[in-house]
Amino acid sequence: MRWLVTGAGGMLGRDTVGELLLRGADVTGLDRAALDIGDAGAVRRAFGEHRPEVVVNCAAYTAVDDAETDEARALVVNGDGPRLLARACAARGARLVHVSTDYVFSGEMRDTPYPEDHPPAPRTAYGRTKLAGERAVLEELPGASAVVRTAWLYGVHGRSFVRTMLELEGRLDTVDVVDDQRGQPTWSADVAARIADLGERLARDIGAHGVFHATSSGEASWYELAREVFRLAGADPDRVRATDSRAFPRPAPRPAYSALGHDRWREIGLTPLRDWRSALQEALPHIRKEMSQ
Repeated sequence: MRWLVTGAGGMLGRDTVGELLLRGADVTGLDRAALDIGDAGAVRRAFGEHRPEVVVNCAAYTAVDDAETDEARALVVNGDGPRLLARACAARGARLVHVSTDYVFSGEMRDTPYPEDHPPAPRTAYGRTKLAGERAVLEELPGASAVVRTAWLYGVHGRSFVRTMLELEGRLDTVDVVDDQRGQPTWSADVAARIADLGERLARDIGAHGVFHATSSGEASWYELAREVFRLAGADPDRVRATDSRAFPRPAPRPAYSALGHDRWREIGLTPLRDWRSALQEALPHIRKEMSQ
């Protein structure tokens, strides 16, 4: 089975290619320089050359704040690009796993994780463009596509909140972190493994289509996550001080609550991703090793 991963230069894209290689898959990873998914001609040529049977779209415009003043460009990548990929998959009988985000929700729920079928209500340009991509995929490729929403990603490659906390722990006596936003810290390697699971099931036509939430189990605030990073790094977690989001104003509002529900995994015979603390404990040595190189 031939796989094509777009956005393969990013955190999740690199992990997805790596996971598929570990499974012995025939996989091609294309970064943005190799494939601009918003370019119809480029998509057509990539499909003609690589003839994929399963496509994983990790390509995205992810500059949340910049999208507030650059929504048209964000829409090309996050909305038009997924539609082009879905149409190309439909023409060739391929399957598509498309990565999306918690920003499609308002973030105003307080104590109940968003189920997969909760009505979207994005409050940012980034969220609107990502929702457009979701809808395009599901419209163009019903029954042969999966939308995978994830959030609060960190990984070995690229920038993340976890990596930033590790850097600040080595430079500052104390770090102020917001305590009024809650979500699910999620290791990108865990999401990559689940994407591979979904792609395999899609290819076998065993019902793994529709919307899924690939985030770790459990919840935390950014403050709680920072304290756990310090603790696992052997530092005093009390060096992390709680503040609120007013201390860090941003052009695009961040969700106050973005925990996602995981019922769909059970419907197809898979368990939700593991608890965020367990994943972080495993991931941290790998991240620190990468940072030291």
